[in-house]
Amino acid sequence: MRMSAVLLAGGESRRMGRDKATLDWRGWPLWEWQIEKLRALRPEKILLSARSDVPWRPVDVEVLLDPPPSRGPLTGLAAALASIETDHLLALAVDMPFMTTEHLRLLCSLATEGMGVIPTIDGNAEPLGAIYPRGARGVFQKALQGDNFSLQPIVRKLVALNMLREMPVAGPAREFYKNINEARDID
Repeated sequence: MRMSAVLLAGGESRRMGRDKATLDWRGWPLWEWQIEKLRALRPEKILLSARSDVPWRPVDVEVLLDPPPSRGPLTGLAAALASIETDHLLALAVDMPFMTTEHLRLLCSLATEGMGVIPTIDGNAEPLGAIYPRGARGVFQKALQGDNFSLQPIVRKLVALNMLREMPVAGPAREFYKNINEARDID
């Protein structure tokens, strides 16, 4: 199955007060950790979704600037899905450093033709560490035209359309979806 990947790094980092992507995490900036995880999966293409061009731009990664107005991660996911030619898009948030390559590989193994994978924790979708089928691009584009930019209703719609399969996450794997919002979350 052909796969592309997108690192979502377009957030405003309001609570953090600075760009999360450049935060030091165990000796490397967060973006570098996440890009290495994606590279290990050998996708056909790696995209970086950002609000503006970034000085830390990796040479082997295609930067997709979020078109204004930004609608949060919806904007980046819609742009990434519109730009791929592969069957699926693996999405990973820059601020989820606990995610492992092995877990991402598991998600990839569960994707089938026309069907992506949406992890859930206690019934809540984790859309920033998921796999979307290319066919979902229309649903994302339509959501950009609306007034609710939350990913949760989009994910529910894609599940109802049999474009996403839910994958309940339990036990220690729940930590993979923990994100960093404040400086104290780094410790």
